[in-house]
Amino acid sequence: MQTKNPLFKEKEIILGVTGSIAAYKVAELIGALKKEEAEVTVMMTESAKRFITPLTLRTISKNYVYHSLFTEEWNISHISLATKGDLILIAPATANIIAKLAAGFADDLLTAVCLSTKAPILIAPAMNSQMYANPILQENIKKLKKSGYRIIPPVSGTLACGEIGEGRLASIEAILKEIKRTFEKSH
Repeated sequence: MQTKNPLFKEKEIILGVTGSIAAYKVAELIGALKKEEAEVTVMMTESAKRFITPLTLRTISKNYVYHSLFTEEWNISHISLATKGDLILIAPATANIIAKLAAGFADDLLTAVCLSTKAPILIAPAMNSQMYANPILQENIKKLKKSGYRIIPPVSGTLACGEIGEGRLASIEAILKEIKRTFEKSH
């Protein structure tokens, strides 16, 4: 029987979900984080809601799922979420969100939170292999790394389009391992 990792216990992970077919894997990822006793709060881009519903992620995380920069709540979501999290994980991360972060955009909740936080940010890209290999995307990834973002590289395999190549979301185990490594560095 696998023992829980004490590094995860009572840590607040803010999970950003973007519009990739790999978004369906987020349900399993949240379950694995909850099993490790982490708190998980989900933010979704509008396009992510086309792949998986906020209700699904709310049910699994047991927390409200944020999906709009503008809400009727009394708190300012992008500031409260930015200060609440011990870590921000964007999984899956599309080429679009990577480009927006590299350019410093804050036009949705996810990008605004990332620009407002002091927490470590991990990005797990998932996209078509041609998009992932694109020199512009690779430059954006380099720019993010230079700014302190950590990238969990995608893996090679069969993609949703039927092609075989690098672009599949990293495994749940690889993502958990990188989160653990990040928490160990902050101890």
